[in-house]
Amino acid sequence: MSRRWIEANRNEFTRDVMRDFCMATKVLEEQFARFEETGAVSFATMSDLLGTMMNKGLLWRLKDTAHHLFRTGQDDHVTAKMLDWALGYIFHECIKLKEDAYQQQHYAPILRTLQQHEGYAEVRGLGDPLSEVLTQTRQSIEREVRRIEFILEQCRELICIYYARHGGNRLLARLLFDRNELVRAVFGPRYEALISSVYEDVPERMYILAAEGLMECGRPEEAHRAATEGVRLNPACTRAKRCLADAEAMLLTNSPRRVQNI
Repeated sequence: MSRRWIEANRNEFTRDVMRDFCMATKVLEEQFARFEETGAVSFATMSDLLGTMMNKGLLWRLKDTAHHLFRTGQDDHVTAKMLDWALGYIFHECIKLKEDAYQQQHYAPILRTLQQHEGYAEVRGLGDPLSEVLTQTRQSIEREVRRIEFILEQCRELICIYYARHGGNRLLARLLFDRNELVRAVFGPRYEALISSVYEDVPERMYILAAEGLMECGRPEEAHRAATEGVRLNPACTRAKRCLADAEAMLLTNSPRRVQNI
């Protein structure tokens, strides 16, 4: 990809990093919860999350998009470089986690079955010490889980800092509005800090920008919901009220009764 093309599509890349980070984090945290309950991580889930060179998964695409976004001239701030590094590190930790999950899921049961074999007594002196490898694999999984958890937490902080420069991005605002439940779930107690950082303590801006973007792409119902929330947050905001009026006008124009009368 050329640098010029990346710069021309920076808003899309910025939105995509936020979206894919939230989606990947949700999958990973579900696997971490599973590990706490069962001591295992799903190989199939990790494999799907990573994908292959010919069919890249969500996490692989996130890593690549981050490299494109954060390694261009405009984003030479240290925060961008650290976020790029952290997302790349998570990707490679997940590769190790996937392999350990495969060994735990497929090789551990084989050894346990062999230990029940009627001829096992003859090789017990060799076979029993191999059980320690299974313990080491589980310990390795736990270390990888803890490292990824830690880096994800640092990423949340870095994202709050980095995205402070992208408060005017309508695509980002639409994402934060459309996928608000996901974003809240991923950022948890840091959600308010994220919104405050991006929109400079003017949270209605997110809803205004989202409403404007939604009207541009012909989604008046969603635009109306966003504008309504913007007015609720700041009833005195002229721009929010104008967005709401425009969305209501679009809804009226697109209503079946209006179309029939025309």
